[in-house]
Amino acid sequence: MDFFETIMFPFKWLVSIIMVGFHEGLSFIGLPAANGWTWTLSIIGLVLVIRAALIPVFVKQIKAQRGMQLLQPDLKKLQTKYKGKTDQLSRQAMAQEQMALYKKHGTNPFSACLPMLIQMPFFFALFQVLSGISNAKNAGNGIGAMSAQQVVQFDESSIFGAPLSASLLHGGAGGNEVAVWVLSIIMILAMTASQFITQKQIMAKNMSEEALASPFMRQQKMMLYILPLVFGIGGINFPIGVLIYWTTTNLWTMGQQFFVIRRMPTPGSPAAKALEERRAAKGLPPLLGGKKNDDAEAAAAAAAAEVRAQRVQPQRKNRKKK
Repeated sequence: MDFFETIMFPFKWLVSIIMVGFHEGLSFIGLPAANGWTWTLSIIGLVLVIRAALIPVFVKQIKAQRGMQLLQPDLKKLQTKYKGKTDQLSRQAMAQEQMALYKKHGTNPFSACLPMLIQMPFFFALFQVLSGISNAKNAGNGIGAMSAQQVVQFDESSIFGAPLSASLLHGGAGGNEVAVWVLSIIMILAMTASQFITQKQIMAKNMSEEALASPFMRQQKMMLYILPLVFGIGGINFPIGVLIYWTTTNLWTMGQQFFVIRRMPTPGSPAAKALEERRAAKGLPPLLGGKKNDDAEAAAAAAAAEVRAQRVQPQRKNRKKK
């Protein structure tokens, strides 16, 4: 067993245990054990468990992203301060000041990638499990928590005539090749489109003008097109079961981001303005501390100052002369 296999071993067991648990539960309530839809629902159940466990990480990600957006004006000033200075000492000083800003705001540029990075071991573990189904069946072995019988059931299961262990590049034994091609292409398009839409709605609705104008956002815009392209090209090698997993997790992310953007938008973003307009239309007070709140606070402060200015000072009584 090589180093990578050693690292992935516990993840393969965890992924397979969750899948087998859902499969056993679905079989218990009457779904056929060898049916492709039973295993498909087991894969979707795996996504739900992993993404539910990642909700605290997602909350930290949202806070870190907002911290990055709030410090954009400070970063811009820092870049202006060191503009044109290319010597090593200036670069080191700029890097140190940037790290101090990140520490002060409790964020960093890689915070947006945290949920994806945590998911990657599970993704690779599922890829190894599903891509090794045929070899395990031929050898009469199990994979992880999957018994030899469950391996056979999975290998023989299909949806729309396409085996779950088949891929666009390698096909699949015992399945309809056309069905494999059509279903794989549809799933790859759905996977890349959902990923692109999720990132696009964040940039279009949930970022302030200062954040959009920052150099960091120019890198993010590049990633907006690069990541879906990478997953789209890599998708030709993914088993259909893996495509189902990644498409489902992207749909979860898209729905999660839609909820956050609508209910808890970043201050100063178009989504925040839209939220205030919806609240104003319902006769509700401003929620995000926008201009109305600032005007109200200024008016209250002015009124308090006027009251203090008009307050009659107590008169000192004249002492009686002896």
